[in-house]
Amino acid sequence: MLPVRSGLYIGDAADLAQVERLSDSAISHVLTVDSQEPPPVGDRQTMFVRALDEPCTDLLSFLDDCVRFIQEALAEASAGVLVNCHAGVSRSAAVVTAFIMKTDDLTFEEAHNKLQAVKPDVKINDGFVKQLKLYEVMGCKVDLTSADYKQYRLQKIIDKYPELQNLPRELFALDPMSLEKTDDVLYRCRKCRRSLFRGSSILNHVPGTGPIAFAHKRFTQTLREEDQTKCTSYFIEPVQWMEPALLGVLDGQLLCPKCRSKLGSFNWYGDQCSCARWVTPAFQIHKNRVDEMKHLKFSSVRNVSS
Repeated sequence: MLPVRSGLYIGDAADLAQVERLSDSAISHVLTVDSQEPPPVGDRQTMFVRALDEPCTDLLSFLDDCVRFIQEALAEASAGVLVNCHAGVSRSAAVVTAFIMKTDDLTFEEAHNKLQAVKPDVKINDGFVKQLKLYEVMGCKVDLTSADYKQYRLQKIIDKYPELQNLPRELFALDPMSLEKTDDVLYRCRKCRRSLFRGSSILNHVPGTGPIAFAHKRFTQTLREEDQTKCTSYFIEPVQWMEPALLGVLDGQLLCPKCRSKLGSFNWYGDQCSCARWVTPAFQIHKNRVDEMKHLKFSSVRNVSS
């Protein structure tokens, strides 16, 4: 068990068995991130996050709760908090790094270096590193509406539901047909005008290198320079009307739920955008199959009579 800063300690599973040492360090709160729930530690306040030390484990979704637990513990007078996992080098280190990022307003690299200076054997697995970098992008707060977070959650679905059956309902965005009118941009089927998805469902990505990535293919026409990295499809989060087509299937077509005209395609393992960027998983709607409907606001209307 090592002190990271005043009141905050990082340790391993063995530290929990040393009750006297916990008392000597004034440990009043214990946060355990492990695959098995730890034994009781007296009357101390505890928090347990069940997580394997594997790159595919979703730790990001629990970071806000973990950081809040540490913050509230340290806010109490004469309180101390121990963050531990089995070996004390990956899961607990990831949580403590997130805490340092949040409280000190640091990047992942800066916070990680700060912790490593105290505990040189820290070795956060690659999956957690990517999650902490996403945590940084979101401003050290898990933003459920963030396109980056939605994409992250979709990528975890294959790991958790390999058969793609009984997918959680919260995975799907609400069908615009069941929602009240909002100021959000709406996208409709160009053929039958059925509402398909809202602008908030679009998962934007950084454009790729364009046709240069498809050098092995022969092009029939030369694109203008400004069109070379243009995306011809919208990549979106899955919407409720897609559910029957997605269950138990890795890839396929996306058809309008009303007129059955082809809108695009999906692939849980990803697909390449026309800009050459690889998107995983990919739920793409071709832009030439939908119309964008924006709500116009008129602040005032004046009648002019002759």
